[in-house]
Amino acid sequence: MPLRAVIVGIGSALSDRFYGSSAVVLAPTGKILIDCPDSILRALRCSGEISGISLDPLSIHDILLTHLHGDHANGLEAFAWKHWLARRTTGGGPAERPRIHGIASVVARLWERLAPSMGQMGTASLSDYFDLCTLVPGTVSEICGAAVSCRETDHGIPCAGFRIRADSAELAWSGDTRFDPSHVDWLCEADCVVHETTESPVHTPIECLNALPVEIRRKMRLIHMDDDFAPAATDIVCLAEGDVLEVAASSRRPMAT
Repeated sequence: MPLRAVIVGIGSALSDRFYGSSAVVLAPTGKILIDCPDSILRALRCSGEISGISLDPLSIHDILLTHLHGDHANGLEAFAWKHWLARRTTGGGPAERPRIHGIASVVARLWERLAPSMGQMGTASLSDYFDLCTLVPGTVSEICGAAVSCRETDHGIPCAGFRIRADSAELAWSGDTRFDPSHVDWLCEADCVVHETTESPVHTPIECLNALPVEIRRKMRLIHMDDDFAPAATDIVCLAEGDVLEVAASSRRPMAT
């Protein structure tokens, strides 16, 4: 069966037209949110309405977090409060807390980022809102019945890209990154690659992706675009909010790490 993902946002950090780059992967045993940008509750509702797939935030219990820049992490506060208030209403226990999955250098500073607005005058800690799950590059973790691997990227701060496999189909998500041929090679072990493009010293200009071989460009999809990005500047497909990616397996092979 194809691995499906609903695109929630496609914008860069400076976009005033689009939500921050994010997606919900419909994994075998649950939904996995990739990044949690500003206005995440509204973004999930909008992309759910466009796609026809329900993306109720309370049905999402796993988040893959690439890094801590605001356009990828600002929505964690609202997402956490919504779950926290729901648990108080229903009497749910700690097992119902959402799980955040990220590399050690990202999750280590998460509470430092959230505490000023969520510390409840020193009475609350990160564990009141989330369970932290550390991902280790070079290993495979199971999340919602999918096999997930990660790789650190070159973005000026700690950041990671991901590969997500289920039913032998595999989706790759670049994370924010300077153009890195070795990262592209790793991503392209997957059947479909969602890659960022932004004209910035810590991002990947479209000219770099346009220079890749045609067989790579055909399996690539673009995200994290500035508002003035011109789709005509490339033959790589640009994603839109509410799109449903259906990733089919091109071959059966062990998951490389």
